[in-house]
Amino acid sequence: MAVRIIKSGIYSVGAIDWDRKLFDELIPLPQGTSYNSYIVEGTNKTALIDTVDPTKTQELLYNLDETGLNIDYIISNHAEQDHSGSIPAVLEKFPDAVIVTNPQCEKLLKSFFELSNAKLKVIGDGETLSLGDKTLKFIFTPWVHWPDTMVTYAIEDEILFSCDFFGSHLATSELFGPEDISRLIPSKRYYAEIMMPFRPMILNNLKKIESLEIEIIGPSHGPLILNPTEIMNLYVKWASNESSNQVVIPYVSMHGSTELMAKYLIDALIKRGIEVKPFNLSKMELGEFLIDLVDSSTLVMAAPTVLTKPHPFMAQILYLVNVLRPKLKYGAIIGSYGWGTMMEDEIKGLLNNLKINYHETLLIKGLPKEEDFKKLDNLADQILETMGN
Repeated sequence: MAVRIIKSGIYSVGAIDWDRKLFDELIPLPQGTSYNSYIVEGTNKTALIDTVDPTKTQELLYNLDETGLNIDYIISNHAEQDHSGSIPAVLEKFPDAVIVTNPQCEKLLKSFFELSNAKLKVIGDGETLSLGDKTLKFIFTPWVHWPDTMVTYAIEDEILFSCDFFGSHLATSELFGPEDISRLIPSKRYYAEIMMPFRPMILNNLKKIESLEIEIIGPSHGPLILNPTEIMNLYVKWASNESSNQVVIPYVSMHGSTELMAKYLIDALIKRGIEVKPFNLSKMELGEFLIDLVDSSTLVMAAPTVLTKPHPFMAQILYLVNVLRPKLKYGAIIGSYGWGTMMEDEIKGLLNNLKINYHETLLIKGLPKEEDFKKLDNLADQILETMGN
């Protein structure tokens, strides 16, 4: 990523990762990502806000050379290595630089890197740092998405450097994101994959920054945001307990029985005017599934039995659903088995973090019969009755 001017004395010096396709060996990146790093140049001192992933260290160092500036402070908003991984290299280049961070982040940085000779300045929540004509204010925002996370606010320029807050995994040559709805899909996907487990903390942290005059948000991933109110309002909506009348149906089938049940239920719900999002677990894209979980009220799990347990594809996705803690209100379990099943108890155990009201389970032996399809119609009626509640 070339050095670009955001405002007078404010520069973007991070790196675009066009080719990265997987994050944390878990999250697909269909549009790549970026590791955003910023310089705030004051009349007396200059601060570098976050660094980049170690794979892109040389790009950051090249950009720092391009600016010709001396780095006096390295602000570490968050210790995860995609933001902190180049700190040792920056310190080698600027040995007199001081790392500025919060107590939680300091502990993590010391566990990740050899910083025995580094200078560290540990700041408090709400503390400020003067660079001369520019002032940085530090606001602790724990659990978006680690306990050490904070944001840095450039007071005079009204820029919020938000680290993982409000980010998006999106590699683009545009410095600022589009102001139309196309920008919201990567943002919602990022929220679903990273932020969703921390809904109560997100709402608390939004309150901590709502009084700030913010013209631009500079996240640590993805383009900068020129309409802060829009993304902040969306975060309030996504993190609230408000859900939509949408049913998500992950399903997998071995010999066709469960697929017949799932497709019959999908059609039955559509006939009742209910929005349905089915996902074949053997073919689906994980991010798209998680996006639809953000607002949905109902999850119907359709799977065959494997050695008395749910199919491994279902167990795998439910493990992730359980740790992400979406705001689901209702659930249903349907599926098939050959000689025996314990699937109902197993699935409910896999979702023990969620407070779900379950509809009656329907597990059938072999192929579904006429009476089974009638039960699926009854399930569709029950789901319809819960819509809006």
